Amino acid sequence: MWLALPGAVMWVGLLLVPWLPWLTREHLEPEPAGKADVSGVTVLVPARDEAAVLARTLVGLRAQGEGLKIIVIDDESTDGTATIARSAGAEVVAGSVRPEGWVGKLWALEQGLRQVQTPLVLLLDADIELKPGMLAALLRRKRAQGVQFISLMADLRRTSFWDTLLLPAFVYYFKLLYPFAVSNSRSRWVAAAAGGCVLVETQALRTAGAFASLRDALIDDCTLARRIKDSGGRTWAGLSRGVVSLRPYGSLGSIYQMVARSAYTQLHYSVALLLVVTALFALAYWLPVVALLSASPNGMGVAAVALAAMVASYVPTLRYYGVPVLYALLLPVTATLYLAMTWGSALRYWRGVRSLWKGRSYAR
Repeated sequence: MWLALPGAVMWVGLLLVPWLPWLTREHLEPEPAGKADVSGVTVLVPARDEAAVLARTLVGLRAQGEGLKIIVIDDESTDGTATIARSAGAEVVAGSVRPEGWVGKLWALEQGLRQVQTPLVLLLDADIELKPGMLAALLRRKRAQGVQFISLMADLRRTSFWDTLLLPAFVYYFKLLYPFAVSNSRSRWVAAAAGGCVLVETQALRTAGAFASLRDALIDDCTLARRIKDSGGRTWAGLSRGVVSLRPYGSLGSIYQMVARSAYTQLHYSVALLLVVTALFALAYWLPVVALLSASPNGMGVAAVALAAMVASYVPTLRYYGVPVLYALLLPVTATLYLAMTWGSALRYWRGVRSLWKGRSYAR
């Protein structure tokens, strides 16, 4: 009984906390396609070797409405990214060499921001496709919520067993770590954002000191949301099936690279926090499974409560993305893999590498 009790308390408590981070209430879907006026928006697309996906991204932007200005910042690409951008009618800014102390994406956005003259900026990753009507929905929600910054978590592409097992959980864990309901309130405690798709007021960006004020941030989206809140602005974050990631993962190794680039950063490079997280995962996932396999009726009962609450907390995310709910039963396996990736991120840091991404290594 005692083995499973901490896990039962944790999972039942998660279901009962007032902000309900396991639900998918905070979401935004595309409006019916039409000829929306989006002339007040400039899109900044930082792109480094994105020839494989950029054309589809730009086609999606052209379908959003009339008057949209699109700027692609070519971040020292070697694969024809700039040629594809020009052929699609986008303005191309040839990025200069990244200065010391800057993360590549943020340096690209800093250069793009200098060209912006519209009141609103859409920050869009080069591998993100917007479905028709998505930008109109973003503009409407921004007005309705009265916020200066709105971001949407992309629907991550699932083409394999590993994708289906791990990628919905990526969103699930993000929402547990950064509860959207708290972040979207006036509370300063949480600042959540998904950097792949961000609509923000140009003046709010400049008031917050972006992007120079966060130039070395690896978790740039939440850092930017924090800057906006600290400078007096309000933010809103949610899920969407109309913001689609085109990046193929497919293998466990590619998902590991995506997670490991910032997992230990999320723990502020703290060994103590890493050990605390490991202990919490043991209490939440492993001990209830051990207790369920024990011969003690009381232990099995408490373990069943813990695991049932765990499954119940994950099912809404799976349903939102159309994933079979049976994957909720594999959450202890999924959690163990994410913990292993976090330890891998820490080992990489201890070897002197803060992050690896897009052919660039960021040292400690």
